[in-house]
Formats: sequence, structure tokens, C-alpha cells
Amino acid sequence: MLQHASPTALPLSFIGNFIYFSNSLTGSTKISRRIPIGTKVRCFNVRSNRNPLLMTGVQERTTSKESDYALVKIKRALISVSDKSCLIDVGKALEDLGVEILSTGGSARKLRENGLKVTDISDFSGFPEILGGRVKTLHPAIHGGILMRRDVATDEEEAKTHQIHEIDLVIANLYPFEEACMESDLSHCIEQIDIGGTVLIRAAAKNHRWVTVVSEISQYPELLSELSEFDGCTRLDFRKKLAARAFARCASYDAVIAERFFQETHENELPPVLTVTAMLQQELRYGENPHQKAAFYVKQCQKRPLPGVASAEQIQGKELSYNNIADTDAAFQLVCEFEEPAVAIIKHSNPCGAAVGVSAEDAYLKALSCDSLSAFGGIVACNRTIDLAAAEAITKIFTEVLIAPDATTEALSVLSCKKNLRVLLTGSLMDMRESMPTFRSVNGGILYQTSDNGHIGKDDLQVVTKRVPTQTELEDLLFAWRICKHIKSNAIVLAKNKATVGVGAGQMSRVDASHIAIWKATEAAKATDEAHSRAVGSVLASDAFFPFEDGLVIACEAGVQAVIQPGGSKRDEEVIAAADRYGISMVFTGMRHFRH
Repeated sequence: MLQHASPTALPLSFIGNFIYFSNSLTGSTKISRRIPIGTKVRCFNVRSNRNPLLMTGVQERTTSKESDYALVKIKRALISVSDKSCLIDVGKALEDLGVEILSTGGSARKLRENGLKVTDISDFSGFPEILGGRVKTLHPAIHGGILMRRDVATDEEEAKTHQIHEIDLVIANLYPFEEACMESDLSHCIEQIDIGGTVLIRAAAKNHRWVTVVSEISQYPELLSELSEFDGCTRLDFRKKLAARAFARCASYDAVIAERFFQETHENELPPVLTVTAMLQQELRYGENPHQKAAFYVKQCQKRPLPGVASAEQIQGKELSYNNIADTDAAFQLVCEFEEPAVAIIKHSNPCGAAVGVSAEDAYLKALSCDSLSAFGGIVACNRTIDLAAAEAITKIFTEVLIAPDATTEALSVLSCKKNLRVLLTGSLMDMRESMPTFRSVNGGILYQTSDNGHIGKDDLQVVTKRVPTQTELEDLLFAWRICKHIKSNAIVLAKNKATVGVGAGQMSRVDASHIAIWKATEAAKATDEAHSRAVGSVLASDAFFPFEDGLVIACEAGVQAVIQPGGSKRDEEVIAAADRYGISMVFTGMRHFRH
């Protein structure tokens, strides 16, 4: 059986109609790409790279599989790039290997300015660039040279008849539509839609048996390494790998274009086809658990970069983990709900404390006091610039990540003393009223929904009890309602003075969520030697209606004075009657905030 050629395999000579390859170390043989499947070839082992006469075991074999097309000599390359970074290094390397370079417009000019010999694509095709450069490479002389099959006699005959010459390497990168799509003017975006480049890339990728395609600048070092190691040739596996990336690049590019057009024409409709694309930003050490592989991708085609963990600048600390990224995103979304200084401390995507205050430091200390034990090793988010006082408070306990719009020089100096603390600066805040799609994978499918950006104000509340909430209670109720939206269901939040005092998260029973929130409020009071549980005089927010009065009753007996919930249960009247019986106030929002 013929084997793949190793890096030490060398083409030795032509003898008659046969081409011989051999590996002096392993004795494996390799047939040149010029031999079609089914051709008889002579294979041998040699004992010396220098002396092809020292051969043994000559035998005749028949090529029978795709791997027989392993090595392709690059003789002619087409270069047509929008981003000309690092182009000269590639051009010089190709010229040193004796490769003929074809190029278009600005790419050709750049290469010539640096002393490289280039053939204009219009001279090669015999047809000029037209329509202001919109048509440069769309010509049979170009695509015939890329797509012709070197082992099909009719292809070679037609190529000869029409004077079409082989192109072995295509280097193309595309107009920067991803950047252009941030513009509000679609007509400007349209001019950045690359046609010729995507066609070149797809054609070369399709014919990867004989053609190498490079579709990203990041692939230049790989190409040069391959050509250096294999004496100006590329291997089939290498070409396949680049072809896969090329098709992915084209798919990503087209997806960004489709999404931008859909935003323009179907703003409030569900997309019939999801064409969302994201680029690899970071390979993560592992996923939620060490045995899981993971990576972080950043979504393309955004009219403007959204402030958050994906666009933040990491100032210090270790690389973010999968769990860090998920928790940091949850924390930052929560604090962006508020106009006043706000802080959230997150563990496992749930807040163990959140508060607003007169300053970043004040908000942090109020949030921390809700559950200082759980806050250890948590994620801290703030919607204000971190100043010296806030930095000193935050660094008193172990914190995994701090995310905020900015930080003062003095604050950064303090934070830098905690080498393992990851500090992310976003530059601005998210607009939580803006609709952003969310996705969730299920086996064989994707769940899609718009973001939970529903806003409830005082005028939206329906008082359903005899007692009307006080102004202070109303403010605490609306605060707790915003927090509740960011907690895994079933969720119960107890709050007082615009700070959480107890959180019951992710419970199968709403009664259990109430029990946990009350217990947390009691434990928080014990930690600071308070005489009564912090549940006394607090308000309660529930992410969904109370199906029975039991969850409400235990809250009332713990000292809760006001409740905010969606309403809508078949037993609303029973729940309202229980609230009246205990003399508390209750308001309905008419909006649910399940979170799974």
C-alpha cells in the first residue's frame, strides 16, 4: 500500500514515463500529483538522499486513492487582497521559490513598489478591469486556471485550446464588510461586499486537490512554513485544512451580509434562517468542567460594538475561564439596569448580593453585606468608574473578576496588588432596553428569542391589595423587580433600602425559594449581630406568580411588608386575600421574568 510522504520524502528523478518518490528513513513511497488514479508507477526504497542509484525493492504499483495527490508544486500564484498587511513578506518568499505572481490593482502596485515582479491579472486574462474595479478576476482565463482538474484529459485539452494556464495558489482576503456593517447607511455597506474575492476563494477551495487557498492573513506563516519544509510544495492535508477555513470564511462573510440586510428589512420579524456568525476570540482551557473543551467566540455584524465582556479590555489578571465569562456577562447585564451607582456580586450566574448606593464603594458594601460568605471568589460588576475607595473595599476579599466602565489610576494601582484579579474595562454601559437575540442549544436545534428587556415603571404597577405601598416601598419593589429578572427561576428576592437582603435562586418550588431568601436574610443579620432578621420590613419580588398562598404566607410571617409579582394565577384572589389578611401591600406587573 502506498503511504503518505513524510517531510523527508524527495522527488528523485523522471525515468521514462514514471516519477519516483522515496523516503530514505522509512522506505515509504509517494507518487507525484501528475500521475492520475489507475496509472502504473514504479516505487522503490533508497538508502541515501544524495544517491538515487542506491535503490532496492523496485516494484510496479497502481495509484488508487486521493492521498496519491499529496504534493503540489506551486508554480503560479494569484494574489488579490484587500488588507495588504504582511503582503511583501509573502511575495518575496514566493519569488525566491521561483513562483510566478499574478495580481490585481492595489495588490500588484504594492508588490511592484517593493521590487517584486508581478503580472497584472488583466494581462494574464487579456481582459481589463471594468466598472470601477467591480470586475477584476471574473474571467474564464482566471477561474479556468483555478478549477481545471489536472488528471482529467478533457480539462487539459480544453485549457490548451483556450490558452488557460494553471494557477496553483490563490491568496485573497475580502473587503471589510464586517467593519462597514456598523455604518447606518446600507448603501455604503453595499460597496464593501466582495464579489470577486469570494469567488476566487470558493473556486480554489473546491479544487483543493491541486490548488492551495489562503483566505486570512493569519494563515501566511503556515503557508510559508509549508512551502519551506516541502521545497515549494504543499501537501493535500494542508490544502484540505485551508479549504475548510476558506469555506468557513466565505460562509461567515455571507452570513454577516445576510444579517445586515435582514436588520434593514425585517427589524421586528423572526429570521427564517439563522445566519449568525462569530469569530474565535479565545481558546479556553476548558468548559464548565475540566473534561469539556471550550472557546469564546465574538459575534460579527453589530452596528456598533456592544459594551460587555466580549468587547472589554482586560487590564490585568489570568485568562478568563468559561465560567468567568458567563458569570461576568450576567453581572454586567445586571448593573446596567440602573442609572444610580450599582454593584452586583455574582456566583454561578446568580447574584449573592446587589445594591445601589451613593457611590461605587457604598453600593459594593451594601451588596457584600447580603451574603459575604458566598461573595468570596465571586464576580463583581459596577456601573461606575472604580475609584480608590471602591478598589480598596473590593480587594479586601478574594474576587475572581471585576468589570466596570473604567477605573482611576489610583484604583488600578490598588487592584494591581491582586495579581490574580482579572480586571475588565468596558468603556461604557449596555442599553438594557435594546433588543438583542439570545440563543440556546438543544439536541438537533437552537432556541432563539429576543432579550428580556421588558421595563416596568411606577405607572405600570397595579395595586391589588387594600394597603398601598409607601414611596420607599415602591422604590424598593422596583429595585427588587429588576434584580429578580437576573436570577434563575424560581426566584425570590428580598430587598431593603435598595439592597438585596436575601436571595432564593433556581428552586423547583417557589415556596423553597421563599424559605431560602428568608434564611439568607436571617443569616446576614446574624453576621452583623443585628437583633432581627433583615426580612423584617423588607419587600419581596417574585419572578412569576404565586400559584398558591403558601409562599406568600411564609414571607409575611417573616416580616415582609410589600410584594411585587406578575399576577395571572388562577388563585390570584386567594393570594390577594392572604396579603390583605397580613396587612401587606402587593402590586402586579403583568410581566413575567422566567430565567432558565
